[in-house]
Amino acid sequence: MTVFHWPVRVYYEDTDAGGVVFYANYLKFFERARTEMLRHFGFEQDQLITEQNVIFVVRSVQVDYLAPARFNESLDVSAEITQAKKVSLNFEQVISRDDVVLCKAVIRIACLTADTLKPRAIPDNLVEKLV
Repeated sequence: MTVFHWPVRVYYEDTDAGGVVFYANYLKFFERARTEMLRHFGFEQDQLITEQNVIFVVRSVQVDYLAPARFNESLDVSAEITQAKKVSLNFEQVISRDDVVLCKAVIRIACLTADTLKPRAIPDNLVEKLV
């Protein structure tokens, strides 16, 4: 499966009092990369809601923080689908700076109906392009 990459710049608002990225903000960086990956393949999340009654939610996260990122650094955030099931996708994601891995995660995303928030199969048109 394809590894998608998205550049992220660390802004002052991303950092804590020590000048390093606050741990929860890595999750935001991961989210941006997954969203941009969908966009890259032609899927806008607002259109998925209105046209296919589909939303994606985080089901579980396992994160390893290995080294700090700091204000104004340029980071690379990757997203790779490593497992596709009927109603969920597993992503392996990495945040790195100049080929140094700073943070890595395994994130399970579930597919739900937007109106009832109940699990549903991932639409075939998404599976065909993403997996």
